[in-house]
Amino acid sequence: MHIVGARPNFMKAAPVIEAINNFPQLNQSLVHTGQHYDANMSQIFFDQLGMPRPDYNLEVGSGSHARQTADIMVHFEEVILANPPALVLVYGDVNSTIAAALVATKAGIRVGHVEAGLRSWDRTMPEEINRVLTDQISDYFFTPSGDADENLQREGVDAKKIFRVGNVMIDTLIKLLSKAREPEIAGRQDRFILVTLHRPSNVDDPETLGRLLATLNRISKEIQVIFPIHPRTRRRLEQFNLSDVGANVLLTDPFGYLEFLWLQQHASVVVTDSGGIQEETTYLQIPCLTMRENTERPITAEIGTNILVGTDTARLGKEIENVLHGCAKKGAVPELWDGKAGQRIAEILARL
Repeated sequence: MHIVGARPNFMKAAPVIEAINNFPQLNQSLVHTGQHYDANMSQIFFDQLGMPRPDYNLEVGSGSHARQTADIMVHFEEVILANPPALVLVYGDVNSTIAAALVATKAGIRVGHVEAGLRSWDRTMPEEINRVLTDQISDYFFTPSGDADENLQREGVDAKKIFRVGNVMIDTLIKLLSKAREPEIAGRQDRFILVTLHRPSNVDDPETLGRLLATLNRISKEIQVIFPIHPRTRRRLEQFNLSDVGANVLLTDPFGYLEFLWLQQHASVVVTDSGGIQEETTYLQIPCLTMRENTERPITAEIGTNILVGTDTARLGKEIENVLHGCAKKGAVPELWDGKAGQRIAEILARL
């Protein structure tokens, strides 16, 4: 039983579901918790990724971390009591991940964690709490890179339960790269910077968000800025009266996966605080500037195209200038990021 709830989960689950279809001895079902529920954050991804309709939709919607996690637990428990699976597969580090893992393990059902072992070492991030706790109660660990294996073993996980399979998000990227499509954006220029920001450290403080927008406005005099706005960020822009940006900063609604993939491919540089985008830009060999003090995906900075700039807007401006003047960081694609991670997981599940 696969558990998905938020946009990043869909890209991770899709290749695993597809690969399991090739093993007739494995039956599978899909639970959508409804953590991301509007069309641009959820339904369009099912459509574009070719995912099956969910067998169960818990429709929990938004809310505080406590309320959302609790609602998922209550409704998911009803599902597995009525139809208990042999294994629950959870993905990534969102509230749906830890909620489903807790319910399953307390019901005596085995849990597999896809993208296990990642650590930012920053306990102020809700996602870090979700990652650490999920790994404490899982039975099988499917990791994207060697650092994740090391983190798990350091925390006492039996090495026999750790399977380095590669990066399932890259499976989806490779499969759909040729289908990426140019979005319709009025006034879009050939050269542009792509920006995505949604984490509390960047958008919940009016002074920090104001500095970021001022930097983007200044940069937009040299190159266009395309900024798809996460619903959380849009609320903050309106709350802080910061929606009035320069003419060359294009604030748009979120895009579907295929459109956003096209934008990443064609951007001069990507500015983000998203974990998954750090990975995708590393594979695409597009310069990535991450507005965070740390990352749970250090391999993207160690050998990939990612640079951590923290919340230092002066450094952000300097690093963008470096890229625009031909001094972008070069990177390599990590081992096993080859489009076959989902297949490896399916083969392991068939053996187990």
